[in-house]
Amino acid sequence: MTFYQELQLNSAGSKQLIKSTEDKKERRRHILIYNVKVYLVVAFCIAVVTFYSSIFGSANSVAGVTVLLALMVLRQVDFGIRTSHGVCAVFLIFGILAAGPRISNMAGPYWGFLVNVVCILGIMVLGCHNVLMSNQSTFVLGYLLLQGYDVTGHDYYMRLAGLAAGAVVCAVVFYIDHRDRTYKRKFFDLFREFDLRSTRSGWYLRLTLGVSTAMLIASLLHMPRIMWVGIASMSVMLPFAKDMEYRVKRRAPFNILGCLIFLLMYRILPESIYPFIGLIGGIGVGYSAGYAWQTVFNTFGALAVAASIFGLEAALILRIGTNVFASLYSLLFNTVFQKVAAWFVKFSDDRDVLKGTV
Repeated sequence: MTFYQELQLNSAGSKQLIKSTEDKKERRRHILIYNVKVYLVVAFCIAVVTFYSSIFGSANSVAGVTVLLALMVLRQVDFGIRTSHGVCAVFLIFGILAAGPRISNMAGPYWGFLVNVVCILGIMVLGCHNVLMSNQSTFVLGYLLLQGYDVTGHDYYMRLAGLAAGAVVCAVVFYIDHRDRTYKRKFFDLFREFDLRSTRSGWYLRLTLGVSTAMLIASLLHMPRIMWVGIASMSVMLPFAKDMEYRVKRRAPFNILGCLIFLLMYRILPESIYPFIGLIGGIGVGYSAGYAWQTVFNTFGALAVAASIFGLEAALILRIGTNVFASLYSLLFNTVFQKVAAWFVKFSDDRDVLKGTV
């Protein structure tokens, strides 16, 4: 395996390669490449976000994060349709990211809920045909981040410019990386194949309604940081029951652990280090192969921002509360939805049988 090929591995892949290598010299080489990769990714992320902040304003650094996440995914994953048609899907997804979060924040809780349903479902249909690739965790995350860090006026126009530029870059990279792949399926097949009786379409709707209703309840309860509820709900709302159960059991406990570690760091580190705690979390995520520790380290960046807004104690309580609520609610919603979906499929099948006998 070449140096470049090893750089393309995720943390789990790198750790498995290191573990399975018996030659000590080769193992040290793999460990070195793994460390280089982690810091290269962190440096690249910082560079992109800094660039976006300098060009489009500090309020739009989140647009840089969104573009970066999309770019990293689109390099690896296509949409299961002709590449030229996939380019259209990329632009439509970015159109949703540009308009949806702003409109939902302007619309109020109930109309905002409807906007979220339409936008999140649109992202799912356009970008998540292959459920195993977990594209939803990137595009829906971008939607929720843009909604949580909303801007108005001149900043919003700059956000539109930043997202437009990002859409062009992502579309070009997407086309270059996937132009040799051959598919018969076209753009409109993404919509023709939507069937409420199918497992994939059911998951589209389950995640969409689960995330949107969780955020609606949080909004009606006047909870700050509603996007944390949405992100936590999206994170555990996976297509397969065992995977969802695994994440639900870990989301809240490891968020609490992350909060405790963050609190300890806040107490023992000098105040001059506080701005770098988010960076420490990013490095930790890079080294984490599993969901549990990724959850722990993702807590650092979120709390670093929230602590400066709400104060340390309030930020910790809010972080724990939103994640506990979102995890438990998502599990309950999933149980109810699955029962309703099973009834609907049975009803549809019985109706088709009756039609066939008439």
